[in-house]
Amino acid sequence: MEKPQPSLLSHKKRSQLLLLNTLTCGLEICVAAGITFVPPLLLKAGVQEKYMTMVLGIGPVLGLIFVPMIGSASDHWTSRYGRRRPFIWGLCLGVLLSLFIIPHASRLAAAFSPEDYPADVIFLIVGICMLDFCGQVCFTPLEALLSDLFHDTEECRQAFSVYSFMISLGGCIGYLLMAIDWRKTFLSSYLGEHEDCLFTLLAAIFVVCICATFFVTEETHSGPDVLADLSPKEAAKPLARHYCCCGTSALFRARHSVLVLRNCCTLIPKLYHLYYRIPKVTRHLVVAEFYSWMALMTFMMFYTDFVGEGLYQGVPNAAPGSDGRRRYDEGVRMGSIGLFLQCAFSIFCSTIMDRLVTRFGSKAVYLASIAFFTATAIVMCLSKSVVLVTAMSALTG
Repeated sequence: MEKPQPSLLSHKKRSQLLLLNTLTCGLEICVAAGITFVPPLLLKAGVQEKYMTMVLGIGPVLGLIFVPMIGSASDHWTSRYGRRRPFIWGLCLGVLLSLFIIPHASRLAAAFSPEDYPADVIFLIVGICMLDFCGQVCFTPLEALLSDLFHDTEECRQAFSVYSFMISLGGCIGYLLMAIDWRKTFLSSYLGEHEDCLFTLLAAIFVVCICATFFVTEETHSGPDVLADLSPKEAAKPLARHYCCCGTSALFRARHSVLVLRNCCTLIPKLYHLYYRIPKVTRHLVVAEFYSWMALMTFMMFYTDFVGEGLYQGVPNAAPGSDGRRRYDEGVRMGSIGLFLQCAFSIFCSTIMDRLVTRFGSKAVYLASIAFFTATAIVMCLSKSVVLVTAMSALTG
């Protein structure tokens, strides 16, 4: 059989990479805009701040539980659509459903529950948890599919560089969409209020990005062609497993699900023992990375509410159209501009990161970035200037 020309193969892989990362960008747009808009929505609905943080923690906790199960199940999945795409599409469906539930929580509550029952808050919490969980977990099969398509080390490095860039680009677009007052655009006459316009646009963008994955060609991982390069002893095991699964697929999947669930229950003790077996320097890096990401994620999730209440003196649960509510909405939009600038600055820093590491070293660059983030956070806490706080939020990138 004649092999394809290298230029044609390279062109095909570039098109596959572009199609796959289109969904990556669309998913990050929805996650960045939706999740960052969540604290203002919860406060407007009357949820207290201490319960708001509990709601925002449900999605990550569910992700810790189900990510290993979804990853293991996708490794062993067989279908005409490949291993990864069924899971990607299922999680994307959850994201789309959440984009419908969140802006229509009040209407759904009025249609499906009594008037004296706070079902609008329940619908809102369900939609937020679905968006957070499905949006974050969907990146796992996306990254796995990217690894499946690009086996070579250099190709894999370039593919994940494009993947990281598309995530940053999606974040910029998502924050920029949040910064626009959609009530003053022509779309408001067709789509409704600010929340309705925003989430309708997010859903439309996401549907287009999902359609791009229909043209991604997944490799088949069963059959003699895939195992041609393996030794007879190595090939015998997966082939035997394949033909056994053809006869008893239901029993195999049931046993596999039980095994995955049991492995998840023993995951934390294994991680605990693994943590104490790694070198001391690596343990310090793990702890530093943990606290760094915890600080960054906390800042990104609560920054818009901080600007709306702290700088603009807005009241999130005030009556719609009141002065307090108007100031809070303006603060949230200004906070979105700060997050957009942060994301744009992080893209710029990533382009010069190799040069900085080459000149100053990895440790110096990492410590400088942590110190810089701490200094900017202190300035934001002490300052009441909107311009200065926005500039500092951009520098946190």
